[in-house]
Amino acid sequence: MPKFSANLSMLFTELPFLDRFEAAAKADFKAVEFLFPYAYPVKEIRHRLDDNGLRLVLHNLPAGDWDAGERGMACDPARTEEFRSGIAQAMDYALALGVPQINCLAGKAPAGVAPQALREAFVSNLSRAAAAFKPAGLRLLIEPINTYDIPGFYLSRTDQALAILDAVGADNAFVQYDIYHAQRVEGELAATLQKNLSRIAHIQLADNPGRNEPGTGEINWPFLFAHLDRIGYEGWIGCEYKPASTTLAGLPWRQRLVGP
Repeated sequence: MPKFSANLSMLFTELPFLDRFEAAAKADFKAVEFLFPYAYPVKEIRHRLDDNGLRLVLHNLPAGDWDAGERGMACDPARTEEFRSGIAQAMDYALALGVPQINCLAGKAPAGVAPQALREAFVSNLSRAAAAFKPAGLRLLIEPINTYDIPGFYLSRTDQALAILDAVGADNAFVQYDIYHAQRVEGELAATLQKNLSRIAHIQLADNPGRNEPGTGEINWPFLFAHLDRIGYEGWIGCEYKPASTTLAGLPWRQRLVGP
């Protein structure tokens, strides 16, 4: 049976961020995830998790100036020191909040930088992060993101992510597989998940087109959820979608599409 976590960067956004934890618990989520914790004191987030009986299953490394359109910096050779300074900050939050895994956004490829230099910077930064995370028992994730939504994003395909991880060579580094992004770029959802299951540590979802809740688009969710059960996926599935109306109005998809 799939286990769904609420992505608080996308769901319950009519509420202040810290109030979304209670809303998620009341909506029968047992776990949450979000983009970044860094704007809030770690004790305050811990308090919200504990008071609502929630687990935090994922957050991201610092990713630059999000409001200005930055979407990570790990592929940028000019920002290596900035990236590496974020490793310690991410670990401090993760260890205090009980997070088992941290996602690294590759970022947009900066203009004028050779492809080989981008790859070398990304591999080097990931190697540094994975080595720092390992003694703490943390997993490092990388996420392919479609280049329709984020033009110029460096990491966009599953096979590219796997090749990068091969170059990193760390046994605590995995793919975060976002079904929405994968559907837009490459399709072949069921086959890709089955073939690479051992290298996928976290899954996220949204339907396509629109990036709304499951059942609003073209993806065959009853089949896909049953398929994940059949192939033995045991991790969390993050609900990282834009509600078509309100979060609560759209949540009946969980009962309707998962099955008995």
